[in-house]
Amino acid sequence: MPTPLPLRRWLDRRRHGHGPWGALLRPAPADSWVSLDMETSGLDPARDRILTIAAVPVANGRIGLTERFQATVRPDAGHGPPADIEAIRHHRLRPQDLEHGLEEHDAVARLLDWLGPRPLIGYRIGFDVAMLDRVAPAITGFRLPNPRIDLAAAFRARLHRRNPHALAGDAGFEAIAATLGIPMLGRHTALGDATTAAACWLALQAHT
Repeated sequence: MPTPLPLRRWLDRRRHGHGPWGALLRPAPADSWVSLDMETSGLDPARDRILTIAAVPVANGRIGLTERFQATVRPDAGHGPPADIEAIRHHRLRPQDLEHGLEEHDAVARLLDWLGPRPLIGYRIGFDVAMLDRVAPAITGFRLPNPRIDLAAAFRARLHRRNPHALAGDAGFEAIAATLGIPMLGRHTALGDATTAAACWLALQAHT
């Protein structure tokens, strides 16, 4: 059985809290989150590759696009099979967009250094965390400790609070955004999806 996240964070803080990546293990700041999205070569964290990463700060009721993090990963960098050309096209990427990208290890290390202890928001955020956890322990010595909020789960919880007897309804990304009155921005791009998820989170916070 996996170790529960709060207990694992406590254990990692004891072991690594004074190390070079100790900032990740500090208490999460109040009213501050990061909306994270990654485009990948497939949906299997064990074998597929990160293509692009985008992370957008959300704090004090605003989205900090100017403080965002973005990285592109070379498809021939790191380990695993080559990126599928159809996956690249699906995410509106061209080979020349990727050829000057970072190695996967460097891209994730830069993200973690930028991220700190802030909680993560994302649509199906567990997948993004699983992709990072394939790389992060080789960098930090521990898996990603940040609290995470899945947008779909938060949306379903909002519906339940409003009407405990109602059916859950469609919790797809487009349906969530439409219900909250948020336009889809650059669908299937890391920055577009991260920004849309951030706006959805603020809308949920405003109507909680």
